[in-house]
Amino acid sequence: MARQRPGAGPSTPATVALDRARVDYVRHPYHHDPSAPSYGLEAAEALGVDPARVFKTLLVDTGRGLAVGIVPVDRQLDLKALAAALGAKSVTMADPAAAERSTGYVVGGISPLGQKRALPTVLDETAYDLPTVFVSGGRRGFDIELRPADLAAVTRAVRARIGRA
Repeated sequence: MARQRPGAGPSTPATVALDRARVDYVRHPYHHDPSAPSYGLEAAEALGVDPARVFKTLLVDTGRGLAVGIVPVDRQLDLKALAAALGAKSVTMADPAAAERSTGYVVGGISPLGQKRALPTVLDETAYDLPTVFVSGGRRGFDIELRPADLAAVTRAVRARIGRA
């Protein structure tokens, strides 16, 4: 995998963050269908990738602020496991408007990379079994492929089992 050059797909705060960090990644734009019931599963199908390799970015409210959980699109976020990984008593799903304000992205295109404010982040440990993973590139219809260790390094994510079937 080689570092992408500008022009090989859209430039977003996520790609800018990766370029600044000198991380190798691949841009994957695809046609987005606004009526798709699941943005993540739509991305997996459009890109011809196993859904276990495509990760969704979910924001939660810890009661002390927002945090990020990154899990495969074919799994659900385990709120209790995420709370434990964050050292919080409990977490709830963040209000979508609050998630958009905090990250600078729209729901369905929230990237764990290049957010307006760095938030505590947890990456599901299943990512580390894969050579590369796909995450939102910062807009609907655009994913980024990169190594899990690079994703964790740029987002300062901790590793924990936070996904469930």
